[in-house]
Amino acid sequence: MKDAKPPTNKGGLNAEIQSRIGHQLRAMYDDVVRQGVPDRFAELIRKLDASESTSPQVNNAGDFSAKNDGRD
Repeated sequence: MKDAKPPTNKGGLNAEIQSRIGHQLRAMYDDVVRQGVPDRFAELIRKLDASESTSPQVNNAGDFSAKNDGRD
């Protein structure tokens, strides 16, 4: 009797291997998400947001406005 091989897809990986890879990728992704945003990045984002709200920006017509919300 011949050994039965699990079916493969176009990539050459069988369903069990794909499932294991998917499980490991989800676990890694979940770990990264749980870590959150580092404090230094959060501070940089706060500074960027503050500078956007206080500095004038040029809209499509060349006029300066306090804030361009992208709806021009």
